[in-house]
Amino acid sequence: MLSMPTPTVDPVIPSAPILVVDDDAKIVRLVRTYLERDGFTVVTAADGPAALDAIETHEPALVVLDLMLPELDGRAVIRAVRRDEEAGHTPILVLSARSSTIDRIAGLEDGADDYLPKPFSPAELVLRVKSILRRANATDRTRSGAVMSEGTRTDRIESAAIRHGDLTVDPARHEVRRDDGSVIDLTRVEFSLLIAILGADGRVLSRDQLLDAVYGADAAEVLDRTIDVHTRRLRDKLDDDPDAPRYVQTVRGVGYRAART
Repeated sequence: MLSMPTPTVDPVIPSAPILVVDDDAKIVRLVRTYLERDGFTVVTAADGPAALDAIETHEPALVVLDLMLPELDGRAVIRAVRRDEEAGHTPILVLSARSSTIDRIAGLEDGADDYLPKPFSPAELVLRVKSILRRANATDRTRSGAVMSEGTRTDRIESAAIRHGDLTVDPARHEVRRDDGSVIDLTRVEFSLLIAILGADGRVLSRDQLLDAVYGADAAEVLDRTIDVHTRRLRDKLDDDPDAPRYVQTVRGVGYRAART
């Protein structure tokens, strides 16, 4: 008797659901249909407070978030999530009619992982969701000591901790700790960016190289200004003065490197 082939399961499909947040029911149905067609489980919310409740209740693998929401807008939702110790690392894909470069940068500064303007291609949205989840999975693998498969072309990210000044950056634990014992909470993108810069042994990395380090095969879809936005957020969290840097130094017209200690 011929045995039936075992169906393959896409490793990027998480067990946790995708949360879709939008007050436009048609958009929600469209996004839900395409995500479920690809094997994702989907939960939904129609306003900001409901989104925060859903994040706490369902612990989603990723949030697809509109910005123009009733009661509490999307930017406030992002900021609330990023301040939360438990949910702070939840990937967020903004889906918004606010499509200017300024709006995109503002969303990224608030802590979004990616930004897709409306009108949008549902197929592209699914691809971006999968790309973000692949990056998130790669970061999770470093927590268990595995080498990232989608890493920088300048240095592969391994489980060994990196020391720089008073910082210890531990990829295996996804943790940045100061010598005084305090822990600095970074998003996945910020953490990958810091590892790429500090792990380059003082070499200057261009924005393109850093995009490749952080986003891998998806770097072509991301604005190069994104690196500047995430670097600014990273410096704020590290309390790093760009005029007298201790960790990340700007090389004008070129890119970034680790500050000399």
